[in-house]
Order: sequence, then C-alpha cells, then structure tokens
Amino acid sequence: MSIPSLIEADRRHLIHPVVSYRAHEARGVTVLESAQGVFLRDIDGNELLDAFSGLWCVNTGYGHQSIVDAATKQLARLPYATGYFHFGSEPAIELAAQLVELSPASLQHVYFTLGGSDAVDSALRFITHYYNATGRPSKKHLIALQRGYHGSSSIGAGLTALPAFHRHFDVPLPTQHHIASPYGYRNDFADDAALISASVAALEAKVAQLGADNVAAFFCEPIQGSGGVIVPPVGWLKAMREACRKLDILFVADEVITGFGRTGPLFACEAEGVQPDLMTVAKGLTAGYAPMGAVLMSDAVYQGIADGGDGSAAIGHGHTYSAHPVSAAIGLEVMRLYHEGGLLANGIARAPRFARGLDALLAHPLVGDSRHRGLLGALELVSDKETRRGFEASLKLPDRIAAAAYANGLVFRAFGDNILGFAPALSYTESEFDLLFERLEKTLDDVLAQTDVRTALKGSIEFKRTAAA
Repeated sequence: MSIPSLIEADRRHLIHPVVSYRAHEARGVTVLESAQGVFLRDIDGNELLDAFSGLWCVNTGYGHQSIVDAATKQLARLPYATGYFHFGSEPAIELAAQLVELSPASLQHVYFTLGGSDAVDSALRFITHYYNATGRPSKKHLIALQRGYHGSSSIGAGLTALPAFHRHFDVPLPTQHHIASPYGYRNDFADDAALISASVAALEAKVAQLGADNVAAFFCEPIQGSGGVIVPPVGWLKAMREACRKLDILFVADEVITGFGRTGPLFACEAEGVQPDLMTVAKGLTAGYAPMGAVLMSDAVYQGIADGGDGSAAIGHGHTYSAHPVSAAIGLEVMRLYHEGGLLANGIARAPRFARGLDALLAHPLVGDSRHRGLLGALELVSDKETRRGFEASLKLPDRIAAAAYANGLVFRAFGDNILGFAPALSYTESEFDLLFERLEKTLDDVLAQTDVRTALKGSIEFKRTAAA
C-alpha cells in the first residue's frame, strides 16, 4: 500500500489503544517501518532514537538475530502447543523453571499469559479462588495505589488509578480501593522514613476501615510506571510487604514494567529482599519480540487453590495461548541475553550515566524534578520551581514536547501531566546516552522558545532578559 493509503486505512479501520479516537483520526498514524539496536525508522525514512524501549518492553534493543533464530527454529519445530488436556512444550516448561530459579524464593509456580493486563486479571482470579477455596469468602476487597497502573482488563482497570481507564468503564468496583502514592515530589515529608511511615499507616487505616477479614490483597508496582515514574524511597517496598504480612493480606508485586533489569537487578523486589505472595511480569520477559506475561505464585497460594474443595475438579481459568511455545522460546533466548549476553550488567553499568543526564537537566528552566532508578526515570516539568506548580492543561505542553522530540529524532513518553518518562534499552552505549541527552536538551530548549511557554514560567520577564543578554 502507498503511504497515503496506509494512513487512510488506519484511520478507517484500526483502533489504537489509549487515544482519543477523534484526535487520532484528525492526526493520522505514524507508521514505523523498521528498527535496529536502539533506533527506529518510520515509513518516511526518519531515524529516531528510542528512549522508551517501545512501551517499556524492548529491554534488549531491536534486531537481535539470536532471538529471531530462536523464534524461527521453534516455529518450524512446534509453532503451537496447547496447555490444556495436560499437554505442554519444552520451551514453556524450561522458561517456567528459570523464572522460579531467578525470582524471589517465595515464588514457586508460574502461569503464563499473553501480557501484563491479563497477568493482573489472572492474579485477581487466582486470589478470589484461593480465599473461597480456603474458607475465607469474605476476603474480597483489594487495595492499590493512587496513580498506579495494573492494566486495562475489565477488573484490573479498577485497580489502575488513572482517570482515562475509569471513564465510562464502570470502575473502580466497590471492592477496589486506593491509598496515597509514595510521591515524594508532591508531598512535604520530613524525610524518607516519614514517607514510608505514612504509606504503612495509610494501608493499616484502610484495612481497619474495611475490616481485616474482608481484605484480600494489596497490589503495588515497586516503581509506579504509567502514573509518572514515581520512585519511592529505598525501604518502602519492604515496609509495605511486612505490613501486609502483619495484616494477613496477600502482597502482590506488579513487576510488568520494573522486571527484567529495568531497575538494575532482574526483579526490583530483589533490591530489598522482598518476597511477594504473587508477582506479575510481562514486557521484558520477551523484550517485546512476542506477546507473553506471567503470574508467579507462592506455594502457599498454589496449595490453597489445589486442595480447595473437590481436589479432582478442574480450576476453571485458562487461555488458548497460555505458555505459547514460540513466545517461550523467545523468552529463553532473551533470558540468556540478559545473563550470558551481559545486558543486565550493561544496564547496571550505564545507570549512573543515565542518572547524571537526567539530574543535569534540573538546571533547565522547565524542569522541577528528576527521579530514576536503574534505567527507569522521569523529568517533571513545572512553571514554578519554588511552588512546584505545573503547567495549565490548555497549554498542551506534553503534545508540544512529543512533537519537538520527534523533530529532533527522539522518542520517549510525554505523560498528560507534564511528566516525561524514559526507559532506555539495557543495550544502550555511552555514546547513545550522549545523543539521548543532547537531543532531549534541544527538545526542551525548542519548547521553551515558544512564547506562550516562556510566558507561563514564573519570572518569565527575568528569564527573557537573561536569555537576551
């Protein structure tokens, strides 16, 4: 198809995720054609440095021939194997065993899904089954964090705490609740310990309000991704896990974004020795080369489900493509690249360069906060650094930032509340980081040069005089 024909066909037929349909129809699609390393190429031939790993997922970078070869070999040998009727495939069994070996010791069982949303949905179904099967049917209430993201399934979208995922979808459900995000920049805690104490107290208060016998689980991301890359202080995750243990509720770590080296170790839970009852993963599991997610489950939860009621009855949860052999073969090769291929080590080695680049931009007139862990980070833009006041939505600053970045050959996430998200591949080199921050600073400068943006800044007159001088 010609480029105009592709754009028109997309406009007429293809529904895109999380977008205004009318705005997309008016704008038209940007067609990506190819990718290699950490660079994308669109259908017009523009080369773009990807600073977001696709959608937090292409942790390996693009174009690894060994991944292509693993998929091709498996496609030729066994392109599909159902997990129903007691069937299985070698790659899926091996990948499950590897995940158990490398994940926190509390997690001993793996259920494969197609991605993060249905991993969360599966976890919710398993939790419901577990409490019903073990004679505690009143434990139905779920607690998550404000600004949290747990996918967009029919139930999981209610645990997500972002307005777009609730509007017109009849969620959150009455059994879904949210406590304050550990958002240090938008609070005035005396120190990290005070923030951690406040989070624990909020969880305890919510459980007390609902009744401990009615609360099933607490869901959280070790670092909140789509909510604006909210990085809690070290010790927060451990404290919340211990609070769940004392409250007798399950602790579910959503590592869909933070897993597979994104924050340094293979899983963010490792950094604090946290042992979840369940953990959801996806994205970096196959580095985006094929759809796959997983729920990792403790033996206590597994045994509770297996032994509940009639032990011979089928557990009625499954997906046609669960444990897909091609996705699993890709996952095995991706795991090899993380470890034997040195990608985890490279990500850890490059993290200080990434941190320095983000922190250096605190000097920019638009930037109020820099936050990061490993190769996951964000800049928050403000119109007044003293009060941390953001920009008015009418200014459409995120759209301007995204457009300027594209013009400068750079792709990252410009969130709707003036937060810029970054998740570079673990394969990034020093020179590629140099290029990222060169293009990012130019992008910020280009947007700052727009008259109405300068006018929105506190002290804009003084800034213009300084710039003119």
